[in-house]
Amino acid sequence: MRLLSSPTLSSQPRLAELASPQTRMEDGKAEEEKTEATRRRLSCTKCFDTLWFCYSPFHQMQQYYRHGEFDTCFAKWSSLYDCLSLKTKSLSKIEEILEEREKAKTHIWTHRTVEEASENWWRMYNHFVNVPPPEPDS
Repeated sequence: MRLLSSPTLSSQPRLAELASPQTRMEDGKAEEEKTEATRRRLSCTKCFDTLWFCYSPFHQMQQYYRHGEFDTCFAKWSSLYDCLSLKTKSLSKIEEILEEREKAKTHIWTHRTVEEASENWWRMYNHFVNVPPPEPDS
């Protein structure tokens, strides 16, 4: 039994092989510029998707179940507004603003002393416990 074979792509010359080395180098530079421009480009799609999801019944019911109230989505509106307002600024200004915001963020792992950690814990979870917070040793 003989299998029918189709012509392979390897028998035909590829476009990249036909291009001169100079053209390939220029294409490499263009690709680098594209990736750099893409990295710098600000996209508000994530903010819009987050806002859209915020108004979904799933998210609203989840918030109601977890916190006892519906989400107003105010923070999502704010982030979308910030993103859209950044789009009107120059590229250098955008980079400067984003770098400042990144520096202003607190690190995810905040190192605290035992007293600071205890105070923070009581501030966050005291409504779950009926015992008064411990008195500091002074």
